[in-house]
Amino acid sequence: MKKILLLLLPLTVLLNAELSVEQIQTMVVKIHEKREGVELATLDKTKDPFIRLQQEDNNVTIITPSEEEAKLVLHSIVNGKAYINDSWKDLDDTIMGYTLKFVGKRGVVLRNGNHIKKLFLQKKRDNFITIEERL
Repeated sequence: MKKILLLLLPLTVLLNAELSVEQIQTMVVKIHEKREGVELATLDKTKDPFIRLQQEDNNVTIITPSEEEAKLVLHSIVNGKAYINDSWKDLDDTIMGYTLKFVGKRGVVLRNGNHIKKLFLQKKRDNFITIEERL
C-alpha cells in the first residue's frame, strides 16, 4: 500500500501543476509592471525598526536613536555645497557627528563610523522666478 501511495503522490503533483504558456506570460507581464512605492513623507514618519543592543558586564541596554539624529534636513544644494539644518556644508564638514562624504544633484551622503545617512531634497521646486504684472 505504501508503494502505491508513493507512486501516486508525484503523479498527482505533476497533474495539478499544469501551467500554460499564456499563464506564464501573464505572470511575467505582472512582474514587469511598475508598482507604486511608499512616499518619502510616509517613510520619514515611521520609526526605525532596528534596535541597537550594548552589552557591558552582563547588562544589556537598548540604544534608541536620539531625536537629534532624525532632525537632519537637506534644504538645498548649490555648487557642490549642501545647506543642511540652516548652515552651508562642504565635503568633509561635520554636522551632528556625521561627516559629509558626497554631494550629488539631488542628495548627500553623511557618515558616522559605520552609520551612513542619505539625505535627499524634500520637494522638487520650480527654480525659476516668475514676475507678475499688476495693473
